[in-house]
This record gives sequence, C-alpha cells and structure tokens, in this order.
Amino acid sequence: MKRWEAIARLAPLCENALVVACNGMIGRDLWATGDRPTRFYMIGSMGLASSIGLGLALAQPRRRVVVFDGDGNVLMNLGSLANIAAARPPNFHHVILDNGAHASTGDQRTISTQVPLDEIARAAGYRAAWRASDLAGLEAAAREFFAAEGPVCLLARVEPGNQKGVPRVELEPDAIAQRFRKAATT
Repeated sequence: MKRWEAIARLAPLCENALVVACNGMIGRDLWATGDRPTRFYMIGSMGLASSIGLGLALAQPRRRVVVFDGDGNVLMNLGSLANIAAARPPNFHHVILDNGAHASTGDQRTISTQVPLDEIARAAGYRAAWRASDLAGLEAAAREFFAAEGPVCLLARVEPGNQKGVPRVELEPDAIAQRFRKAATT
C-alpha cells in the first residue's frame, strides 16, 4: 500500500479528533486530503509530533488526539513512546506510517525493518498495537484502533516513494499554530 492511500483511508476517521502530523511528506499527504483547522502540521522539528500529541492529549482529555508519524520521526525520538506509555492518556492514538525510509530527504533507509516500532510501543506500555500491510488489513485494524482506549498504536507498513505533485502545506507555521490553538480549545 502507498503512504498517501493509507492516509486517505485514515483521515476521514479522524474528523472529530485533534490531529498532529509529523514533518515532511506525511504532513503534505494529509494536507492533500483536505485541510482542517483541527490539523496541526509540523514544519521542521523532526521527531516531535508524538511529544506534541502527548501534551495535547493531556491538556485536552475530552478530545481524541491522533498523531500521524513516520518511522524516521519515531526513531528520532524513541523515548517519546515510553513517555506516552507512562502517562497513559486514554485519548491518544498513534499512527506510524513505516516505509523504511526518510521519504522527504531522498529515501535514505531507516532501521525500522530491524526495529519493529509497534512492538516497541507495546513493550513500552501502550495498551495495544496493530500492524497492517495492505488496505484491507488497514481498514480492519483501524476499526479496532479507533474504538480502543489509548494509548494505542497502528503501524501501517507502506511502500517507499512519494506521490508526484503533492503540494506543500500552504500555511505559515504561526498561522498553523494560531488556528489549531483556537480549534483545540473550542
């Protein structure tokens, strides 16, 4: 399955959630599905989407928080999995799109083929973790994932490569932060 196909299937399931997208192609793919004020797109700050999502989940316990992350981002801040598990926010849902590469900078390999991030999340203390490698499996896992109490992880194994012509996020970082802050507190 392609990363953008997985995001296109998962994004509609996040309509009432606060969504944090990691930097790079994942944020751009999410942007391309249709922008919403409840979506926070990381511009830079590699590896910090899960930490921002944790803070958000703790600050807004009545709102579902969904983090769209990549394997490279999670590996950059692996300690966040332990912090998320220790805090145990029941509203935290962590999607990891694992293509085994840094897609935004030229597809350099990551080590995710040797380091199963869903198993690390589970071992750290996430309540549950699912893995999917095709769209049918993703849809089945997503039903359970979004119904589960967090923190939970859904790892989607996706093919390397980028969709041609995906636009950049057109908002400036300050504008993203201001409108997200307003959407998160209303």
